[in-house]
Amino acid sequence: MTDQILNIKNLKANAGDKEILHDVNIEINRGEVHVIMGPNGAGKSTLAGVIMGNPAFEVTGGDMEFDGEKLNELSVSDRAKKGIFLSFQNPYEVPGITLENFIRSALENRTGQKVKAWDFHKEIKKVLNTLQMDESYAGRDLNVAFSGGEKKKAEILQMLMLKPSLAILDETDSGLDVDAVKTVSKGIEEFKKDKSASLLIITHNAAILDALDVDKVHILADGETVATGDKKLIDKVETDGFAAFKEA
Repeated sequence: MTDQILNIKNLKANAGDKEILHDVNIEINRGEVHVIMGPNGAGKSTLAGVIMGNPAFEVTGGDMEFDGEKLNELSVSDRAKKGIFLSFQNPYEVPGITLENFIRSALENRTGQKVKAWDFHKEIKKVLNTLQMDESYAGRDLNVAFSGGEKKKAEILQMLMLKPSLAILDETDSGLDVDAVKTVSKGIEEFKKDKSASLLIITHNAAILDALDVDKVHILADGETVATGDKKLIDKVETDGFAAFKEA
């Protein structure tokens, strides 16, 4: 087992006939927190989808390795089973399956082991309380009639219950009020209590990062990694904007 969990080299990817990612390079070690920032249209969400194996995108060049194994040919389900989790910007509504049953089924598929319903129910109640979510959410259909903030909290709930090796949060904080951002931040802090778990956070909002020790920040512009550095890059973005990186 190596310290490196994700290694992306010279990644290129298309959406249809259009190349979105031209040259992306990112290395993440176990236990690290990495942040991706960039202007609208930079390819941030495309990158998240490519890592997860979204069939809407086609890898046309470069390599991706997860835990030492090539990702390029693996299905979405295989990537999830290996420990990659993606929190969606706009989570889907799924009528007919409760939030609790959805997460339990996902956990059983990931581990290949049967999960006792009563033990799982106790665990999900505990995590719901951590996120300050009413316990009734567990029995509601997945994201159906949830507010935007409730959907994002439900994504964090899934992350905490599934315990992935790498969690990718694609603008989970977008559209949230101050209280909801605090709740989501608390969930992220809880996830990071596992020192071997890694995070890749795509965000426009530095507030969600305040309580985290960020190891690396990557700036994407026009489908390329144009800068990589420590947390000071976030301050540079806030003072100079992304234009400074694109000019460089």
